[in-house]
Amino acid sequence: MAIENERLDLDKPLWDLNTFVGRWKHFAWVTDFRTCVAKEDELYQAKELCEKYRLGKEPAGTTREQIIYAKKLYESSFHPDTGELQNVFGRMSFQVPGGMAITGVMLQFYRTTTAVVFWQWVNQSFNALVNYTNRNANSPVTTNQLAMAYCSATTAAMITAIGCKTYWQKRANPLMARYVPFAAVAAANCVNIPLMRQNEILGGIDLIDDEGKKLTKSKLAAVKGISQVVISRIIMCAPGMVLLPPLMERLERKAWMQRIKPLHGPFQVLMCGVSLSLMVPTACALFPQNCSISTKTLQKYEPESYELLKTNCKGRDIPEYLYFNKGL
Repeated sequence: MAIENERLDLDKPLWDLNTFVGRWKHFAWVTDFRTCVAKEDELYQAKELCEKYRLGKEPAGTTREQIIYAKKLYESSFHPDTGELQNVFGRMSFQVPGGMAITGVMLQFYRTTTAVVFWQWVNQSFNALVNYTNRNANSPVTTNQLAMAYCSATTAAMITAIGCKTYWQKRANPLMARYVPFAAVAAANCVNIPLMRQNEILGGIDLIDDEGKKLTKSKLAAVKGISQVVISRIIMCAPGMVLLPPLMERLERKAWMQRIKPLHGPFQVLMCGVSLSLMVPTACALFPQNCSISTKTLQKYEPESYELLKTNCKGRDIPEYLYFNKGL
């Protein structure tokens, strides 16, 4: 069908983001790891086509499918605030190939303290790149804050990993030792993300009404959004890192698995990839991208924010709810 017959609003999602299913389809679409192999020229061409389409100046004969694919490439590869091309290794669409490799290796090499520490450092370096690439350009983070977040998350991951390994080794439980990577990753996420987005917590984030008008700022909203992101990130890696250890514990006892020990690592990487392919869109879809907060909550806990809201709402009723982007 020709796009002239039914034009798309490229600033709106293709699915209803008010439902979990709609959000899942959207994030499965925008985090498709196949977009990572698209050439840079193709990405800039997709961006140019989207810009022309918004002006109604797209080339004659352009199809609806071409516009949708261009929108997919653009949204998966360019920063939504700055419009700059993102580093391929930091894109959310790289979470599956990047995450599966690192997670699989962490689960395989957990027996020595040196291996645990080294792979936790690699994982936190990857997370730091992802967080920086997907940063909120409206709340810029300084180099010192980035360094603090990186060092704190890496330290938290290593301390948790070494502590859990030492604790569980004393109890001679080989299965529990396999959960050291997950405990470390969960602890690091609880440190890394809040530190990366500390400006939002300290200064508050913009709250808008149904029409998109900025009415006030809220620190509570920032805490709510960041908490949801932390939960999502932990859930994203949980199935692979929680279910794979007992599975590998059983499989490694089998005679046929004993004969193919060099393939244990690749097998875990593959299983992590299967898990992340499902869990990346699932975790991103758990909470609405545009969260809400009650103005009564602001009135009770953030009187300064509420006063600013009243000032900006002169001549109109105060909305019952305000909205904000929680980030990813």
